[in-house]
Amino acid sequence: MARPIRNVRNRDRTATGAILRALFDAALAAADPSQAIARRIPAPVRGRTVLVGAGKASAAMACAFETAWSGPLEGLVVTRYGHSVPCDQVEVVEAGHPVPDAAGEKAASRILELARGLGPEDQLVFLASGGGSALLSLPAPGLTLDDKREVTNGLLKSGATIAEINTVRKHLSAIKGGRLAAAAAPARIVTLAISDVPGDDPTVIASGPTVPDPTTFADARAVLTKYRIEPKAVGTHLSRSREETPKPCDPIFDRAEFDLVASPQGSLQSAAVAAMQRRITPIVLSDRIEGEARQVGLVHAGIALQIRAGKFRIGDSLIPSPAVLLSGGETTVTVTGKGRGGRNVEFLLALAVALDGVSGISALACDTDGIDGTEDNAGAIVYPDSLARAAARGISAAHALAANDGYGFFAALGDLVMTGPTLTNVNDFRAVLILA
Repeated sequence: MARPIRNVRNRDRTATGAILRALFDAALAAADPSQAIARRIPAPVRGRTVLVGAGKASAAMACAFETAWSGPLEGLVVTRYGHSVPCDQVEVVEAGHPVPDAAGEKAASRILELARGLGPEDQLVFLASGGGSALLSLPAPGLTLDDKREVTNGLLKSGATIAEINTVRKHLSAIKGGRLAAAAAPARIVTLAISDVPGDDPTVIASGPTVPDPTTFADARAVLTKYRIEPKAVGTHLSRSREETPKPCDPIFDRAEFDLVASPQGSLQSAAVAAMQRRITPIVLSDRIEGEARQVGLVHAGIALQIRAGKFRIGDSLIPSPAVLLSGGETTVTVTGKGRGGRNVEFLLALAVALDGVSGISALACDTDGIDGTEDNAGAIVYPDSLARAAARGISAAHALAANDGYGFFAALGDLVMTGPTLTNVNDFRAVLILA
């Protein structure tokens, strides 16, 4: 076990940043596909095994599956541009995320055809991970890819939750919401999933192509109405409600299995262990925090200040510093400004403004896929002197927050976290470190 931290308040930003990065690295290691998949390989069948998948981790998952699988194998997975991993037997296609493109549409069509070619002695193994919804983009009959792009862009800027976004996506798709399973039946269907959604709901991960869908066309219409998104072609499609997605009682799921191989909670627990090894008390708040990123930042700041003041209790016990607040989930950002953002840097900006330079509290917030929103950073780190260093450069954190310009704020300070694609995805990781 590492030595207890002593006089840590006198350490510089480099040492504090190293602690936060170590916790983040532990979280990523817990979601490593090469480890998660190897332990969950399904049994072979008499017929063909076809491996398909969609998501930011799908190529890494396919490579891990190939390594552990001893029999004949074929298939195709689609992943985000820059997230490819070479495979020997399974084709890897890169496509657009978070806004779908033609490459994803073509790959989804080919995956659907592979499923349709299976019989009762075959099995379809589907590798699901975060980002799969946008990557597996095959419009329902009567819709175009442009229709789906318009809706996706609107929802991403509206502050809609991932569950709401995927409710709409499933009802604009020819492959999501259980439709891939319908195409593969009566083959055996095995889904191996890395969760990126609050609560690990199988119907939300990659919009659930191989699991029953409890949502309806009416639910999808309600989401668009709530956020005042009314594209004509999509509205017409949803109002017709001609062919509902397969529901939980459908017999096509009689031979379907779902296995969660990595989750946000597992990553938070791994980070908690890493904290305890450094004699830092971990407080795991939740793996399913949603809501506006700036509001979540305010709540975390309040808890951190309570710990710093020596007044935070769990049961009858006061929690002393050093301590770290750990949380996951997927926040949202309602975009009103014109800055370069991302939900994790927005969270950190709000946290920094609320803390107002108080000593002894630093924080890291990153997306575990290595991409915060649509930028090239995973997230950033905020330190007690971040506001002062920014002010010395003529930068106001409050103004940056109003402009949704977290990227610009932290880039100017040199405090962005740049990992590149991590080849996994268990959603956001937040660590607020209280050292004094």
